Amino acid sequence: MEDFDDDSFNDVLGSMEMPAAAKQPKVDAPSATAVNPAPSNSTETSGSSSSASGKPAANPHCVLVHSKQRGNPILKSILNVPLEFRDDIVPDYVVGRTSCVLYLSLKYHNLNPDYICQRLKVLGKMYELRVLLVQVDTPEPNNALKSLTRISLLADLTMMLAWNAEEAGKIIETYKQFEKRPPDLIMERVESNPHQKLLAALTNIKPVNKTDAAALLHTFGNLGNIINASEERLSQVMGLGPRKAKKLYKTLQEPFLSK
Repeated sequence: MEDFDDDSFNDVLGSMEMPAAAKQPKVDAPSATAVNPAPSNSTETSGSSSSASGKPAANPHCVLVHSKQRGNPILKSILNVPLEFRDDIVPDYVVGRTSCVLYLSLKYHNLNPDYICQRLKVLGKMYELRVLLVQVDTPEPNNALKSLTRISLLADLTMMLAWNAEEAGKIIETYKQFEKRPPDLIMERVESNPHQKLLAALTNIKPVNKTDAAALLHTFGNLGNIINASEERLSQVMGLGPRKAKKLYKTLQEPFLSK
């Protein structure tokens, strides 16, 4: 495999304009006195504004696909959201007002390691969420993925891996479907019931599982009795056994330190 730390690669990577933080490009506001303001030459974050050639605004419900991606097999897997092909967007896919995707085949990256750096230079600071979607289609991907991880860290990219074309398409589709979903869908759900909280606390002690925690509470009634129980008594709880009892007892007897 090609060495990705050679001088030419480092020169290209070093010349990239790396954003300190992801920002939206500034778009000149139309004059309040202008009746028919001329289209702005700046590229909006969503890529949906009319271009200077009079291209109609993009449909916000569609995944915007760069015309060069026409024929990419991953498009066959995007079935639940509509697609709109455009030649006036910079990334390969626009999946939200502030989100875009750059697609990269690992096999192509091995042949053209400077390609992704050149794409990022053109993309600049557009879009808040910039996803580098890498399709792993080589038998030995480790060195190439290491190089792309480095680039992602420097350029503030979110790197996603797909192991086939269908999976790559579904990732793009999912980003679009969840564009306006609240973040609590993927946040940890905090239990409000005291019994459930106690079960969750006990299962944080490895290797105690939910069944063990329920058996402990059923046997001892409350947390205080569990803490005061001997190791031998804990081992007598159905399903717990001496190994789990030893670990549980040791954990419960450790002092709680405050900083």
